[in-house]
Amino acid sequence: MTNPETVQSASAATRARFDLVIDVRSPGEFALDHVPGAVNLPVLNDAERAEVGTIYVQESRFKARQVGAAYVARNVARHLETALADRPGSFRPLLYCWRGGMRSNAMAVILSQVGWRTAVLAGGYRTYRREIMAQLYDAEPKFRAVVLDGATGTGKTEVLQRLAARGVQVIDLEGLAEHRGSLLGRLPGRAQPPQKLFESRLAAQLDALDPARPVVIEAESSKVGEIVVPPLVWRAMAEAPQIELAAPDAARARYLADAYRHLAADPAALAALLERLPSRLGRRRIEAWMQLVAQGELAEPAAELIALHYDPAYRRSSRKQARKALGQVALADLTPASLDRAAAEIAQLLAGLGG
Repeated sequence: MTNPETVQSASAATRARFDLVIDVRSPGEFALDHVPGAVNLPVLNDAERAEVGTIYVQESRFKARQVGAAYVARNVARHLETALADRPGSFRPLLYCWRGGMRSNAMAVILSQVGWRTAVLAGGYRTYRREIMAQLYDAEPKFRAVVLDGATGTGKTEVLQRLAARGVQVIDLEGLAEHRGSLLGRLPGRAQPPQKLFESRLAAQLDALDPARPVVIEAESSKVGEIVVPPLVWRAMAEAPQIELAAPDAARARYLADAYRHLAADPAALAALLERLPSRLGRRRIEAWMQLVAQGELAEPAAELIALHYDPAYRRSSRKQARKALGQVALADLTPASLDRAAAEIAQLLAGLGG
């Protein structure tokens, strides 16, 4: 039996040395953000953590530690009997808590006594978070980005998914942010992740990239819904060449109508979103759109949204960006077959970049 090891970094290379990364924080803390690939085996659940904190403030430090120790012992015992029951003697776990203090060390001591070569992350989650901030906010891009651009409703996200299926490296910012990026882009029944969790997901994808090969990123503004795109990726996109998708306006309107059909089921929420449009569009126009939506007619409002809001915004953005063009892919329509052909054509353009 050995004492727990202390590691100083939560980098992907460090994590690869271990069989499992264990986050011993409460489920609520874990849900806000966690090290990629970590599993949550809390030594205190949310209610227990709150109780111990209250005792610490209102009664005494000794009493809080006494109550907390009892909870920790019971919870670690349960993890040993369940989640960790089938782990062999060679098992190597890496544990962390908020600061790399009492919670992770308490569990690490017990796992070490079992005979497992256990390690604790010095500084805990805060060490990991500092590394993510340095990677996404302070470092320079080490990958070659290619931006997939195109007006709203040209199927960029679906083409991006088809490129990934072909083995092309992609970063799907909208997928990571759980939002389609536009005014009406909220996904049905899903809230966006916290900013920190989005950044952890993004960093994990960046760690997995082959820097010798280009990576395709869908053109976005500096925010995807409420999620801010970190400077590392924003700089890479600003300097990247672009491939533009183009499709007929009528096909785009039908595509948007299908994509946003779920919004018709919640007229109040849709009206609230449309109220955020520029005032120049006018309340009467929005009221007319809402009447059409109530009748199940979404194509006409979608077409007017494209002409009056999305396309003018796209033209303004395009003038500001002025990226080098690698090519334009024109789609006759937005059927699955056309989207497949577009992905194949883009893959050929990327092959010409080398690497």
